[in-house]
Amino acid sequence: MAVDLQRQPAHAHDARVLVTIPSFALQGIDAVRCDVEVSLQSRGLPRICLVGLPDLAIRESIERVRSAMAASGFDPPRHRTTISLAPADLRKHGPAFDLPIAVGLLLAAPPEDGTGTGRGAGREAVGRRPAGGAPPDPARWMLAGELGLDGSIRAVRGAVAMAMLARRLGVAGIVLPAGNAQEAAVVEGLDVRLARSLPEVVGFFRGAAVLDRAPAVDVRAMVAAAGAAIDFREVRGQGAAKRALAIAAAGGHNALLVGPAGCGKTMMARALPGIMPPLEPDEALEVTRIRSVAGTSAAGLAVERPFRAPHHTASTVALVGGGASGVPRPGEVTLAHHGVLFMDELPEFGRSALEALREPLEDGFVTVARAHGSARFPARSILVAAMNPTARGNRREGARGAREQSDYMDRVSGPIIDRIDLHVEVRAVPFGRLSSAPAGESSDDLRARVVAARAVQRARQGPVLNAHLRGRALDDAVALDAPSRALLGEAMEGLGLSARAYDKVRRVARTIADLAGSARVGAEHVAEAVQYRLLDRARECA
Repeated sequence: MAVDLQRQPAHAHDARVLVTIPSFALQGIDAVRCDVEVSLQSRGLPRICLVGLPDLAIRESIERVRSAMAASGFDPPRHRTTISLAPADLRKHGPAFDLPIAVGLLLAAPPEDGTGTGRGAGREAVGRRPAGGAPPDPARWMLAGELGLDGSIRAVRGAVAMAMLARRLGVAGIVLPAGNAQEAAVVEGLDVRLARSLPEVVGFFRGAAVLDRAPAVDVRAMVAAAGAAIDFREVRGQGAAKRALAIAAAGGHNALLVGPAGCGKTMMARALPGIMPPLEPDEALEVTRIRSVAGTSAAGLAVERPFRAPHHTASTVALVGGGASGVPRPGEVTLAHHGVLFMDELPEFGRSALEALREPLEDGFVTVARAHGSARFPARSILVAAMNPTARGNRREGARGAREQSDYMDRVSGPIIDRIDLHVEVRAVPFGRLSSAPAGESSDDLRARVVAARAVQRARQGPVLNAHLRGRALDDAVALDAPSRALLGEAMEGLGLSARAYDKVRRVARTIADLAGSARVGAEHVAEAVQYRLLDRARECA
């Protein structure tokens, strides 16, 4: 709903001016339109009233705006002023409304008022001047930015989400702090202008200055240029674990590595993003948007698969999202979206934090509920968990060692273990293997096989990976013959597998067949998949 600049004389002695500046508010990782409406009335004492469910940071913006206007040479408003953040029933948070509020105040002030025409007000024309023509219509441009007390403009969270909203609404363009330029420029088909100071922006809308455009970004070229940080060939030995992680990458499966300290679990987990397919352009944009909302974005587009490794002391809020600010922020499971979430020392995480992973591991998203509403964050990543066999780091021989291992594993609940597809035992590497030259497949070789397996999945079932198949789609993809069904039935009885674990085995078997180039899932694929239920076997023996 675009509202043009209006002057509405309600009465000869009660002139009113209304200006609307589009901006945005964050809900989860999405932006929603929020208009800043500025109304000036000639009657009444000079004061500013801010309405529309603003938080403390927005209420404080009035003081920042006053100081920025004074430092930029603009006189303060001399009217009774009402600023409304619409829609009124949506809570707004953060300092991003500073810039649209200030611009609305200055554009609403009539020339005879003196606001914006005081000492030094000509500074808005500093820089290149436009060639001519009508000034831009502020009602068709979306603005956001935090004001410094000197009139400078600081970067804000959620610039990518704002840019995607602006493109969807079809506005003329957006004006953002120069610090947000690279991340906002990844949204194609949008006029992104860079704001460095309040006078520049006011001059732009008065037709007295030109704002620089953000440089264009070639998303596909940047993603294609990304490379692996750690090569799997650098990991000595561990052929079985490498095989399991290749299966995880091909089918999107979660994996648990169990082994003594120093056997290479962390190194292999860090190498995993390098064998996953490159990010698709829409995936890269979504990862960039998540980082922008979280305030963790590096310069420009995210071109590599995310890798997140929270410490085992991380709280539930840190893992799944939330916070006390009123606006739920994404947690580690969301920051790892389209990438890898590595949880080292899994049993050392708090029980409540681990149990909070049930929803994201099963459904690929997490819902954070608060008193004033809820936010839903995407959380579709590959979980790679690692743990020692016992709290002391390695396992002793005999009954005592078995009891220590069982007690340590019991710190992780059965439902969480059930949600992990691949349980892999990682053994210590002998000295002779450590001192030998690197051998085995490189990350490039493994990635080629993973990409081929994912292409088979896409041709068979669309964009859904094997790990996420359910119901009829899973039955259609995994049509077992009689020997395969018999083998899986024996495993169910012998290991006491749950219904969820049964489906996990079928999904993993399907991925193993895809890596082998087999259209059918045979007994050999099921047998290998059953071998990856290590902790089911351990619990059954205990």
